[in-house]
Amino acid sequence: MIHDVIIAGAGPVGLLLACELRLGGASVLVLERATAPCSALKRLPFGMRGLSLPSIEALERRGLLDAVAALQPPRATPAAAHWAGQPRRPAGHFAGIQYFQDRVDTRRWPYRLPGAVATTMMVDMQSLETVLAERASLLGVAILRGAGVDAVHASSEGVTVYAGDQRFDGRWLVGCDGGRSTVRKATGIAFIGTEPEFTGYSVDVVLTDPHPLPPGRHYTATGMYTFAAPGTIGMVAFDGGAHHRQPLTREHVQEVLRHVSCTDVGVSELRLATTWTDRACQAATYRSGRVLLAGDAAHVHSPLGGQGLNLGLGDAMNLGWKLAATIRGDAADGLLDSYTDERHPIGAQVLDWSRAQVALMRPSASSRALEAILRDLIETRDGASYFAERLSGAGLRLALGDAHPLVGRSVPAFALQDGTRMGERLRSGKGLLLDFTAQRTLQATGEAWSARIDYLATTVDEAFGLSAVLVRPDGVVGWASDTCTDGTDVEQVLRRLWKPAA
Repeated sequence: MIHDVIIAGAGPVGLLLACELRLGGASVLVLERATAPCSALKRLPFGMRGLSLPSIEALERRGLLDAVAALQPPRATPAAAHWAGQPRRPAGHFAGIQYFQDRVDTRRWPYRLPGAVATTMMVDMQSLETVLAERASLLGVAILRGAGVDAVHASSEGVTVYAGDQRFDGRWLVGCDGGRSTVRKATGIAFIGTEPEFTGYSVDVVLTDPHPLPPGRHYTATGMYTFAAPGTIGMVAFDGGAHHRQPLTREHVQEVLRHVSCTDVGVSELRLATTWTDRACQAATYRSGRVLLAGDAAHVHSPLGGQGLNLGLGDAMNLGWKLAATIRGDAADGLLDSYTDERHPIGAQVLDWSRAQVALMRPSASSRALEAILRDLIETRDGASYFAERLSGAGLRLALGDAHPLVGRSVPAFALQDGTRMGERLRSGKGLLLDFTAQRTLQATGEAWSARIDYLATTVDEAFGLSAVLVRPDGVVGWASDTCTDGTDVEQVLRRLWKPAA
């Protein structure tokens, strides 16, 4: 059997992409090296991740948010304990420097409406993958575990993938197989960036006496550590990444902990441990012929600030509808190439965001001086609002070449005339033409493009002075107008996305 798309990797990015492709009518096979979907590192405390606004909106628009939220444990978890007990509500952090909700000015986000989804949400990886895998299976995605991609042969006609002694044929291949991506290496796509300065450790230990370690995040003369009782510890040792992916022993973890905490704390038992680094690299392109990359296969960086998962989910939402349209044969020329054009700059920004945090974490007098200045700035309303906007994704805007300030942004959570919200109108994966003035010309345009978009004449409580809005399948505004229109301008945008129906 020849599948339209083979996806390497059944993590959240690969699974969400598979769902998006099925909504667009493509047949999908997902190959995953791991034999079981569960692992200790996907559960609490180390499996906890923060979802940003674009990721939350994506799940809500596909009817997945409630299912993900229902599986989440209470907020008072060991992973979050070092933030607890504070009189002010933290809104996030930059290199461990907290900013607080009472300093964030949400008026900086003019298209944010009351009743919209939260700007942040904590999830554990296992629950998120469970929900996405169930939806993918329901949509007809084939998921084969214990079959990691070992080799790839790509031509202008299709791809052949080898997993052990098994062979699979497809028309397209997407590598969602992590930072050491076999797909990326086999395709020869350059991975460009900076090498690590530190080895990061996430460990669950039993301490002989926890009292030398105060809870929370701490910078020292030799590194940084975060402690949440009874034994959840994150720490960074600036060793050039020398111990990443090396066997970890109780003795080694104790040595590093003593070094970075500047105490004589003892470790009596090592329960769970993993390492990571601040290596920051990005694929030169996200597409080479019939092979594409998404998630960590396209970009890696430190987990500081929790941007990696969100960046990958954004890749999946952007790529899914474009690749599906290409497979159907109705994508406009250049639509698939716009995936790299739109997502590569965002990935580059996140890598630099990660590097900036590393600069603040270095155990040097200059970094501590810079940290002190940033602490003062982040406590101001403008400072906290800036960091909240960047980390939440509330200010994210694609460069789509349109002067209207809404184009390229996520569509506002309009409360529609019939009582539904925007998210409910995007469940099918089609685009949506919103007409707030019931113009016959726009209705005719919507009917002519009904295979790709839904047309909806409606009123809303707050329309921001808009007369009409075209929403792409990924929830991004592709066109907006403040005045009555004869439909010519939106027709031009539609033709840049899809070919007209015969």
